[in-house]
Amino acid sequence: MIFIARRFVLSAALVLAALAGCGSANAQTYPTKPITVIIPFAGGSASDVVSRIMLDKMSKSMGQPIIIENRPGAGGNTGTALGARAAPDGYTLVGAGSGPIAGNLTLYKHLGYDPEKDFDMITPFAAFTMVVAASTKLPVKTLKELIAYLKERPGQLNYGSVGIGSSQHLAGELFARVTGVKITHVPYRNIAQYAPDMIAGTVPLGFVWYPNIAGPLQANGARALAVAGDNRLAALPDVPTTTEAGVPEYKNNGWFGLISPAGTPKPILERLNKEVALALKDPDVRAAFAKQGAETMALPLDQAKKFHHDEIVKYRDLIIGAGIKQIE
Repeated sequence: MIFIARRFVLSAALVLAALAGCGSANAQTYPTKPITVIIPFAGGSASDVVSRIMLDKMSKSMGQPIIIENRPGAGGNTGTALGARAAPDGYTLVGAGSGPIAGNLTLYKHLGYDPEKDFDMITPFAAFTMVVAASTKLPVKTLKELIAYLKERPGQLNYGSVGIGSSQHLAGELFARVTGVKITHVPYRNIAQYAPDMIAGTVPLGFVWYPNIAGPLQANGARALAVAGDNRLAALPDVPTTTEAGVPEYKNNGWFGLISPAGTPKPILERLNKEVALALKDPDVRAAFAKQGAETMALPLDQAKKFHHDEIVKYRDLIIGAGIKQIE
């Protein structure tokens, strides 16, 4: 009996060792097939554009196609929830917006996934400074003029975003809180639906990432009044910062990152983290990001995890402080 028990223990140990060896081998050879990345926003949106720039470079480096699958809806929640249910094997990843995996944890009563428990953060990779923009239908040409115009018309003007809980939504709420104006949020399923309304002046305001406003700006249907960061954007060199425009207290930015379903083997996460950082070092990638009003950013895995947690806390404080009602 003792001999049988020992043989059983030995056999079990060999099986576990074999499984561990197999997992290690899989991580070492990863990837051996195409990778799918779910982008929870529409094609052509800011997050989609920068993701394609970076993932194209990663695909070449990793020797496998990276297929982008746009799944917009509910401010990014729809595609993110889909990614939470994917196998944690490194072959289905998710583009992660600061709304869906940070702010929305506080904003939604029943989100359908837990941003920290259901995902492993690989790294944020793009930082966007918000652009304050107004339709040319409005008689304002500066940020100060806009604020004065809004104070004379409390609650009468709207601003658009890519959805409830998106960074653009919260940027507008923060602007209202900082400046003391009253504006109404109008969520859209995707940014392409918003652009015509901004040009027409029916939803004349935006607190958005540059690619989301580039079309209306180029069509002379909108005017960029300020960028809510410490420095001007290379894509908008003539547009002042909010400090230069006389409203230094309004600073706001957003970010986009790459995440994987929770439980993805650490060697795979480390490989992906390394590949993102490598892609972002490429001068062509950095230049392409700058044209989109974005800056590259990459963090080691442990720092990326802390960054994610800190952003959840930051947005929680903002949402509660702004008195935004939780969505059922």
